[in-house]
Amino acid sequence: MPLSRFVILNLVLISLAIAATTQDLPPQPKIGAKVCVATVANASSTSAFVERLTDRLTKSLKQDKFDAVALDSSTSDKYPLQLSTENGGEAKERECDYVLVSQIRDPRQHTLEPQPPQISIGGRVPSTDASDPSPVSRNNLQVAFALFRIGRFKPVLDTYVLDRPSANVLDTLVAAMDHEANRVGHELKKH
Repeated sequence: MPLSRFVILNLVLISLAIAATTQDLPPQPKIGAKVCVATVANASSTSAFVERLTDRLTKSLKQDKFDAVALDSSTSDKYPLQLSTENGGEAKERECDYVLVSQIRDPRQHTLEPQPPQISIGGRVPSTDASDPSPVSRNNLQVAFALFRIGRFKPVLDTYVLDRPSANVLDTLVAAMDHEANRVGHELKKH
């Protein structure tokens, strides 16, 4: 009889430990999770229409059949990317399951910071041929982005898109928003 009490006591303690652990985790997002998109931050010296890029990113997510909404709050200029209290508060008000933060960066300005894995996109590499009539002199930019699930401090996705030099910065940044939306959509489908 004492052995059965010991086994029952252990089972009760194990079930209480499991229940306590699961209460600490936020619930899994429901199917059709809502994604809040923070306004893109520009941490580079290149001018960019961040509102237009944010709209493009939100529309690209919607075209991929995700419930996406643009936030009024901006992504922080700090790196590595984190949710700001404004992002988190606004996302909770809008009942979002995820928050996407994005930042345009110039790698030359941030040489000592660690670099996450990259996704390379469009454009051609500058020509070193002196006979080329249209050499491109603009340096590469990065669009760093991180996807956070509400209730978690660690991002579900943290990477960047490398923008190849081209004559039109806006076109390549718009393409970067499409690539970012595609990568985020792929990640959301896994969850």
